[in-house]
Amino acid sequence: MKSYTFPGNIENEILQIGAQQIPYMRTAEFSTLVKQSEQMLLELIKCPNGRVIFYTASGTGAMEAAVTNFVTQRRKAYIIAGGSFGYRWKNLCEYYACPNDVFEVPFAKDIDYDKLEEAVMESQPDVFLCQHHETSTGQLFDLEKISKICHRHHIYLVVDVISSFLADPLDMDALGIDMCITSSQKGLNIAPGLSFVVLSERMLKEPFAQRGYYFDFVENLKNLERGQTPYSPATSLFMQLHARLEKDLLMGVEAIIDGVRENAHYFRRLCKENGWEVPAEIPSNCITGFFVHRNGDVLFTELLKQQIYIMPGGTPHYFRVSHLGVQTKEDLDELATCIKEIENR
Repeated sequence: MKSYTFPGNIENEILQIGAQQIPYMRTAEFSTLVKQSEQMLLELIKCPNGRVIFYTASGTGAMEAAVTNFVTQRRKAYIIAGGSFGYRWKNLCEYYACPNDVFEVPFAKDIDYDKLEEAVMESQPDVFLCQHHETSTGQLFDLEKISKICHRHHIYLVVDVISSFLADPLDMDALGIDMCITSSQKGLNIAPGLSFVVLSERMLKEPFAQRGYYFDFVENLKNLERGQTPYSPATSLFMQLHARLEKDLLMGVEAIIDGVRENAHYFRRLCKENGWEVPAEIPSNCITGFFVHRNGDVLFTELLKQQIYIMPGGTPHYFRVSHLGVQTKEDLDELATCIKEIENR
């Protein structure tokens, strides 16, 4: 099987951890594993004095936790909506009755940052919600410009980095991000099921609204002091996470990103050679979104017959290929050849 979705193909040594007998989690050994995992995550995201809240949940669970614990306390949220994941922030705010304004960004386009600042000044929010990489379109937003706008106008910055973490450069402290959200099945390249809220040192001084039960920040942070989660964790995933983080620290963030970037650029050259349009103005290294010319209605299912997985894009003839996980240039050559053969039928 060749997977160009998330998490991509995973090394056997990581997969085999999930096949082991599951240890009991309320032990000193598991607490040590959790505490070490937190420190390694903080090092990789470059927020050494922050904290990480672990949830056995998808990334949307961590997004919901950010809204229930923090955004509900603020006067108004401002949301970048450049695709389905930006609108997820909007849906969460509406669900929890959080006042909000939305800055809409056309499909696969970059933000007009001057217009954004004008709109922010008019809206006068006190918290800003955005994606670093809008995964539905492949567009990477400029966090440095967004951060400067937020700091000029004294706005808290909460960023979904689910698909950019370990794919694109990210320095949480240098950018002054207050809260980052990520999950296990993208750059960390393990199975889905864990998500993480990374709180900056500044954010740890804030009071949190205790309006949820499972996702409550206060309860989770209290349990984290002893290296535990308040409720049953996905124990095997925690074990895989710990092993992955050890490997990532040995390799180094820059080397990891360089490898993802190299594959992304290589596949985009193949797209150009085959006449497939890559619409993102500033594409993330994480994925390549592209339009084929013909047979887009059958491409996904025809590739499945060959045990090749790519991601439909929700727009006719538009598809996305992930560059995360175990992937070689030979794999990408084979993928492009298969796509071209189906396109030419």
